[in-house]
Amino acid sequence: MVKILASYNKGVKEVVLENAPRNAKYTSATVQKEILNTFSRKVQKAIREEIGDSKFCILVDESRDISKKEQMAIVVRFVDKDGFIRERFLDLVHVKDTAALTLKNSICTVLLDNNLSVQDIRGQGYDGASNMRGEWNGLQALILRECPYAYYVHCMAHRLQLALVAASREVADVHNFIQEAIFAINVVSSSSKRNDELLDAQAEEIAREIDLGELDTGRGANQLGTLQRPVDTRWSSHYKSIRSLARMFGATISVLQSLAKDRSLSYHARGDASGSIKKLCSFDFVFVMHLMKAIMQITDVLCRALQEKALDILNALHLISMTKELLQKLRDDGWEPLLEEVNSFCHKHRIELPDMSRRYVDFINSRNKHDNTTIEHHYRFDIFTTAIDQQLQELNDRFSEQSMDLLTFAAVLDPRDCKSFSIEKICTLVGRFYPADFTDQEKAQLECQLPYYQLDVCNHPDLQKSSSLADLIHQLVVTNKFTFYPMVDRLLRLIVTLPVSTATTERAFSAMNLIKTGLRSRMGDDYLRDYMIVYIEKEIAMKFTFDEIIDLYDLLGRRRAKLKLIES
Repeated sequence: MVKILASYNKGVKEVVLENAPRNAKYTSATVQKEILNTFSRKVQKAIREEIGDSKFCILVDESRDISKKEQMAIVVRFVDKDGFIRERFLDLVHVKDTAALTLKNSICTVLLDNNLSVQDIRGQGYDGASNMRGEWNGLQALILRECPYAYYVHCMAHRLQLALVAASREVADVHNFIQEAIFAINVVSSSSKRNDELLDAQAEEIAREIDLGELDTGRGANQLGTLQRPVDTRWSSHYKSIRSLARMFGATISVLQSLAKDRSLSYHARGDASGSIKKLCSFDFVFVMHLMKAIMQITDVLCRALQEKALDILNALHLISMTKELLQKLRDDGWEPLLEEVNSFCHKHRIELPDMSRRYVDFINSRNKHDNTTIEHHYRFDIFTTAIDQQLQELNDRFSEQSMDLLTFAAVLDPRDCKSFSIEKICTLVGRFYPADFTDQEKAQLECQLPYYQLDVCNHPDLQKSSSLADLIHQLVVTNKFTFYPMVDRLLRLIVTLPVSTATTERAFSAMNLIKTGLRSRMGDDYLRDYMIVYIEKEIAMKFTFDEIIDLYDLLGRRRAKLKLIES
């Protein structure tokens, strides 16, 4: 790496390779770790300079690495001088346990090492584990004792996951469908041979449908794929799984039929394949598959949006509100289109359709002869309506906008709704939640600036186009309006600093799994920490000039020479 760098830069070649002492190779593990540590400290210093005097929030999560050590990722969220929301990976810390006090002490140490004060924290973003959200002894409670304005927000991505999973388990037909789909996918995808059979069957089906004119051709169209296994902790993976199963339904049935007839397989393997065919080729399975695909198509947009770094908390609540509206619309108007789609799918794959006017007890051969419920009533009200109602109920319970007074007051600043603007509520917001950030004189200035600000936001062409509070802050910087409304700008920055999700910390753990492999686990936690800081925040690391790199090598060379002189 040193030689490659030298081949591209004359300065590195002269200083590091040609004029450096002969024993200064810069390739030993100790020197490489020292160089990496220096770079990581430079990245952290750059992040600290980027934060400046801004208040910030902390995002924290823990995970085990490959060597079974508990690692805690710390991310800081703040608004930079240009009005952009930034989430920077600050450090990775090995903790001996996940007790709240241990985590709190480690966080304070990291903040102190980076010249950041606990008193400047204005938000905490964690998952819903008891050691994090505990009201008395949880991490958020311990941080609040140090700084009473570090408001805790339960990660919205986790809340959405919990809501959707809980709702799916409440409806027996949906729960059974998910289990049956996972089982069938595991049977078909359990070996590379079966996966190859699936691809061949899929290719034959696509070719046949193209000949019949049922599929369009073109670049990137009709690509072969594989069945996706869902992951319990990722609701979006369930949507991908169901969508892939619906797309490759015919090919999947073909592979299962081949397995059921294969006498070289064990009795249990053939039985699993036969059982899966029976489940998949039932009207129940097809109906719930299309219903869940319709529901997840709506919720998947919200799932993806909550992973965005620049999403502010009011925009997140707005997206949640729209998701509820779309689910309600599906409940009110979606029955006929869904039933038509299911019938078409069943005709295509030769699945028997039930007579919707028949009694349901006759359809399932029940002994309860006094129940006159029709098959249509069962599917429409017992499954379709109930499944959607459960989703709506869970979303309402876990995402109640009234659950936090802070969000209720902050909603009046939303640039998309000038009619809800209230000077009284904004002043109450400052007095109740941010008294340490505004003196009495500054509160008076804010009250004077708000009427002018209201007229500006509602009439200025650039400010009117702002789609969120984060976008509004950036537009205030671009138009230089923040100099006219410094108190309003400060309040807006404090509000958007509140966390939305801990997705950035989870991305850090994804990077950790790529970096700390079985081989690299021998290099120690310090190596992992330094490498991850540089790796994840590479957009900062890439800004270092070649002169700074040369100075780094020169500094290391002089330190080594000095140590050698002292030893002698």
